[in-house]
Amino acid sequence: MHMLVQLAMRKWLEEQGQLETWKQQFINNLCIEFPTGEHKNWAKSTSLAGRWKEAEELFMQVMETRKRMLREEHPSTLTSMANLASTYRNQGRWKEAEELFMQVIETRKRVLGEEHPSTLTSIANLASTYRNQGRWKEAEELEVQVMETSSRVLGEEHPETLTSIANLASTYMNQGRWKKAEELEVQVMETSSRVLGEEHPSTLTNMSNLASTYRNQGRWKEAEE
Repeated sequence: MHMLVQLAMRKWLEEQGQLETWKQQFINNLCIEFPTGEHKNWAKSTSLAGRWKEAEELFMQVMETRKRMLREEHPSTLTSMANLASTYRNQGRWKEAEELFMQVIETRKRVLGEEHPSTLTSIANLASTYRNQGRWKEAEELEVQVMETSSRVLGEEHPETLTSIANLASTYMNQGRWKKAEELEVQVMETSSRVLGEEHPSTLTNMSNLASTYRNQGRWKEAEE
């Protein structure tokens, strides 16, 4: 839409007292197209996977729009920032991803609290950025924090808690700390089987992770089983 048309439309909406209504509708539409990072939205959130440049441009546009219309501390704005940070991470642009994730963490801590699930998700994202760089100690410290808090706040059988345990197990496995990795992977697999079912995709992924830990130790029979 031409800029002059935009200005004329904005003026007309202001005169009709409808500007705020349409602003909110615009934001609602953005939220539909760019959902939160919750587990239930992963399929849609990852639909741009591999198309990083396109995803980056879209997430940047959404983030700037939300900052302008909703302010920087609004949950939807923070979600957009986290999405952009994830896009940087997936391209190996560690410094940019790390800086943005840290900004989201600090804001969510201040606005939502240190134990809010969205805050924990932000911390887990930063831990993943460290893990992907082989910064095991930094990743481990954050993952332990997320796991312990999630267990206390959400419960030990909550899917987000199980994910946090699996992430920590992965960090242990990548360091060759087989015993610690195995203990956590068995815990996650058994809980997931009981809560979600033996054929649930998450359960199958957990079984595969445990088998990988066995394989890396040369425990072929256990891995095969």
